[in-house]
Amino acid sequence: MRPEILNPLFSQTESITGVGPRTGLQLDKLLGARVIDLLLHFPTSIIERQIVPTIISAKPGNISTITVTVKKHHKPHHPRQPYRVKCEDDTGKIDIVFFRAKPQWISNILPVGQKCVVSGLVETFGKDLQIAHPDYIVPENKRESILPIEPVYPLTEGISLKKLQRFIETALSLLPDLDEWLDDTYLNINGWDTWKASILKAHQPTCTNDLDLSAKWRSRLAYDELLANQLALNLIRLEEKSISGRSINTSIHYRQTVLTNLKFSLTKDQNHTLNEIDKDMESSTRMARLLQGDVGSGKTIVAILAILNAVESGAQAALMVPTEILARQHYETLSEILSITDIKYELMIGRQGEIKRKKLISGLKNGEITIIIGTHALFQEDVIFKNLGLVIIDEQHRFGVHQRLALTKKGINADLLVMTATPIPRTLLLTEYGDMDVSRIINSPSGRGKVKTKVLPIGRIADVEIAIKRAVDKGAKVYWVCPLIESSNASDLVAALQRYESLKYMFGQKVGLIHGKMKSDKKDSTMYDFKNGKIQVLVATTVIEVGVDVPDATVMVVEYADRFGLSQLHQLRGRIGRNSKDGTCLLLYKSPLGQYSRSRLEIMRNTNDGFKIAEQDLKLRGAGEVLGTKQSGFPRFRIADLDAHADLLSKADKEARLIIKKGYLEGNTNKGKALKLLLKLFERNVTHEKFESG
Repeated sequence: MRPEILNPLFSQTESITGVGPRTGLQLDKLLGARVIDLLLHFPTSIIERQIVPTIISAKPGNISTITVTVKKHHKPHHPRQPYRVKCEDDTGKIDIVFFRAKPQWISNILPVGQKCVVSGLVETFGKDLQIAHPDYIVPENKRESILPIEPVYPLTEGISLKKLQRFIETALSLLPDLDEWLDDTYLNINGWDTWKASILKAHQPTCTNDLDLSAKWRSRLAYDELLANQLALNLIRLEEKSISGRSINTSIHYRQTVLTNLKFSLTKDQNHTLNEIDKDMESSTRMARLLQGDVGSGKTIVAILAILNAVESGAQAALMVPTEILARQHYETLSEILSITDIKYELMIGRQGEIKRKKLISGLKNGEITIIIGTHALFQEDVIFKNLGLVIIDEQHRFGVHQRLALTKKGINADLLVMTATPIPRTLLLTEYGDMDVSRIINSPSGRGKVKTKVLPIGRIADVEIAIKRAVDKGAKVYWVCPLIESSNASDLVAALQRYESLKYMFGQKVGLIHGKMKSDKKDSTMYDFKNGKIQVLVATTVIEVGVDVPDATVMVVEYADRFGLSQLHQLRGRIGRNSKDGTCLLLYKSPLGQYSRSRLEIMRNTNDGFKIAEQDLKLRGAGEVLGTKQSGFPRFRIADLDAHADLLSKADKEARLIIKKGYLEGNTNKGKALKLLLKLFERNVTHEKFESG
């Protein structure tokens, strides 16, 4: 329940004078539907109004505030002509000009003989000075109401700057005095003010430096937001550690059988990660671990060996993946590895037929099936497990919180392992996965080929086709990736269908096509033909981005690579160089190349290290974009910038751990109450769903 003192902040914007239903909808579109959304909508620039003592000292091109005496009104003879109000002082003359304004309104606001203060852009018309449609016109005794520095906010259609400023001013008047959750010493060391004073300063800048991410008010509020987030994650972690685990006995019978028959040895990183997972599963608390490894680093075999732990203890294991292609691929890998065992494993995807589906559901319910691999089909309500002990989610960023929750709820205290081949920068690990233990597989298995990346303009596509022809003649397998499935009038991108038809003239039946709109059986047969060499050039959309494994593919062509994100490009490049053969990745771009796109492609050319790429991606795009879709369930930071405020994040995480350790939130102390207020203020109080889903 929200403390009463915060209620005004979380009331609807329509509670503010002047905000009706229509304006409320416009504000909701721009910034949110509540008063606190207005308060957290910060200015991005300022207008400096030069206070000019006399008309003669006014300079054209400046926004100036001048005191004038109204002398005469010149009404237009034609609607298209301007309405001019002649004004003067002891030093000179200036016209106040209006177009299509109501004469009565002008007469009321600028009565002849009265002194007024006007503020706006000073211009010249012939030899005369003028201000067209002043921003402000007030009586002389209200001069102080025109601020010398005026905040400028992002706007939307239907909301003017003046109107938004007025709404925010009203919202500022509702700010409560909150008990302080930070120690006085810490505030003094950093030169920070209170939360309320910091919000006020945010909307009352005195210079452009006050808008910087490093401004004192911003640092204070960013720290508060980060502290609230880290506190919530650490509370989840604390609660998670209090849940009894299964204490699975990691017997090595199945594992030893599998390892003996593998054609390769585990790397140092794989063994280390496996050891961490073993300890988690043996412990008395539930495992919640994130396994991140670069593309081709060998996460799948680690996952399979973890599955064997659960199976050997008599439990079931579920592996959920985002696409049917990846599900079938994992199933094939599992078939190769577990063929020497008596373990019963199955595949569950969306299109299998009712009879097959009923058989799978029955097998899971009675425990006959011990390992199930599948897509979103696994978390349907009628899928019931007899004894689900381990849930593994691959490419977890493609699943929302509710989907993970639906699957983990199917087991009692089931261990959870989530995996990603999309490297996550350290700052995002802290803010998004602070409630989980983290393992990293950095080094790829030895003997892997090297991949060289070249960046070329799309105008050289004929040269690329000739080079691909030579490679195919030597037996190479090639991915050719296009961004769109079909042509669009709104885009000049080359469609996969068009490229497929084009390449057929050169390669004939050696060319295949795969895209998201194809039926599953057609996708499967195309991938099978590519794997087995019947097809040597596979034209594809990004459907092949995640997890597709054709070890002897050595060439990747990406058309219009400047339209792809860094993470996507890295995942696509990860489809080649998966065995001992070297690979070549050709990134084709459309000229002229913008600075942002150029930076991305240069990063791809200069490094194959996914973790370095992820850090650069964070700097280029920001945390919200790197995290991906809104459905992920991750918090979005409205104040903190994870790149600019990385040092504050480290401090906030350290402080959050100390708060939990000292038990400040458990008692009824003033500090504890203030910290609980902080969690409510930044809405980090609703955490149970994320906790239950791992």
